[in-house]
Amino acid sequence: MDEPTRVFVLRHGQTAWNASRRIQGHVDEPLDDTGRWQAQRLAQALAGEGIAAIYSSDLQRAHATALALAAATGLPVVTRADLRERAFGRFEGATPAEIEQRWPEDAARWRRREPDHGPGGGEALTDFYARSVAAATVLAARHPGQAIALVAHGGVLDCLYRAALRLELAAPRTWQMDNASINRLLYGGQGFSVVGWNDSTHLGMARGGPS
Repeated sequence: MDEPTRVFVLRHGQTAWNASRRIQGHVDEPLDDTGRWQAQRLAQALAGEGIAAIYSSDLQRAHATALALAAATGLPVVTRADLRERAFGRFEGATPAEIEQRWPEDAARWRRREPDHGPGGGEALTDFYARSVAAATVLAARHPGQAIALVAHGGVLDCLYRAALRLELAAPRTWQMDNASINRLLYGGQGFSVVGWNDSTHLGMARGGPS
């Protein structure tokens, strides 16, 4: 029986839209100064973990975060479109308050986490979940007995957490997914399991950014 794969699931560093609580989706926002600092701290924290491969969403906020880890480990970054954030259609660029005001019916369905709803004409939750979990499964299965890093987005992390704990898509989210957090999963014959979640200790007292 193959040994399990250790999977480090990493959220990208902060962007200006994260700071202003704007929905990013597939909009290709860069890291801000805080995000670049977070990516460096994340890379330093993982440099000694024996990671064998780095996979990243092709959106630049994730890719730039992955490149910091690549510099610390000497590994290449393999970009994957299937690790992208959920597509949010017309919600992209808006804050939750603006979404409530402009599209109240869509907003209500989004808040209820209706699985077949594509907010603002975007990606349905069921489709996004299937995409995210399938991508992570394929990559983890390639590396039995090794450790890999998946650098992605909050929505992807949410899907993998639900898959690992067998939670319903419509269940309210009660867990954190901070920018540049370290999240540890194992992948084996029974799928994913959670080892540790939302570890931000590498960001220290200045977890919001450099002082």
